[in-house]
Amino acid sequence: MNTKNSSSKSKILSIPIGDAISRIQFGPNSNNLLISSWDTNLRLYDFDASVVRLEANSEASLLDCCFSEDDSVAFSVASDGFIRRYDLHSGIVDPMGSHDDMATCIGYSNETCLLITSGFDKKLLSWDIRTKKAFSLSMSLDAEIDSMSVSGFMVTVGIGASVHVYDLRNFDKPNLSMEPCNGTQLRCVSSIPYAEGFAVGSVDGRVALQVSNSSNSNDIGYTFRCHPKSKDGQHHLASVNNIAFSPLMSGAFVTGDDEGYATIWDARSRKRLIEFPRYSNSVASLSYNHSGQLLAVASSYTFQEAKEIVEPPQVFIHKVDNIDIGSSSARRKT
Repeated sequence: MNTKNSSSKSKILSIPIGDAISRIQFGPNSNNLLISSWDTNLRLYDFDASVVRLEANSEASLLDCCFSEDDSVAFSVASDGFIRRYDLHSGIVDPMGSHDDMATCIGYSNETCLLITSGFDKKLLSWDIRTKKAFSLSMSLDAEIDSMSVSGFMVTVGIGASVHVYDLRNFDKPNLSMEPCNGTQLRCVSSIPYAEGFAVGSVDGRVALQVSNSSNSNDIGYTFRCHPKSKDGQHHLASVNNIAFSPLMSGAFVTGDDEGYATIWDARSRKRLIEFPRYSNSVASLSYNHSGQLLAVASSYTFQEAKEIVEPPQVFIHKVDNIDIGSSSARRKT
């Protein structure tokens, strides 16, 4: 295992953020980083120019954000239930619609031009951003969605200990429902961008990986304890808050936990490739850029733990290339 500790390959963004970071996400075609926060602001940071391009204020805490198919438009969901659209060139902010309660998760499907949102109203909504009447489809569920990930035609949601996968072409019922961590509460879910599958992180430090191979019967499905810590000689478990897959290296993904650790893994060997030095806060969100050469890490309290460390939120950007990843994972074929 390698441990990264090179300041020459890391950058701390000098952005004052007034409250917890809920999400960071790189643009689909650029090194622009979207940052949503409980301080009601959506920020757009240009990594190449080292400048904040946009800081747009809302009337409520922002709980999630995403880009559209390009780098010109972004969306957010907030504690007031509203879904907001941001023109990142003009700075204009428009409300698109709302949930009946807090809106908590958001994702965009390039293949369908649909924006998917969920909220405390136990609804999963889709919005066609091409039409003036944005609302498209809705689905009422039995419980609140804790986490969500959108990739291609598939929407993967985490509810309690269960994962449900929906196809946007047939939204009536899930294609798959399962409990990947044997009844343990899930903290996050992440779709695999280059395969049919997903990974989930649990509150007890486990990651479950589920990959379907349509060409043969070699499906992959396993669970491993990825963030075990030791305190006073006893096993200590830290919740896995976020998972992100590398678009550059097939089989490589990064996890972030409640104790401030971010670790890059090889999905095939289930081995650590890199563990970054511990951050001062929990790792709240992670994002690779489009080339897979940059990894953004949001170090922020998450309101998940009663004794959570509360330091000012920070965003770190690390340069991670195939030398950092090592030879365990092969470079993705495009």
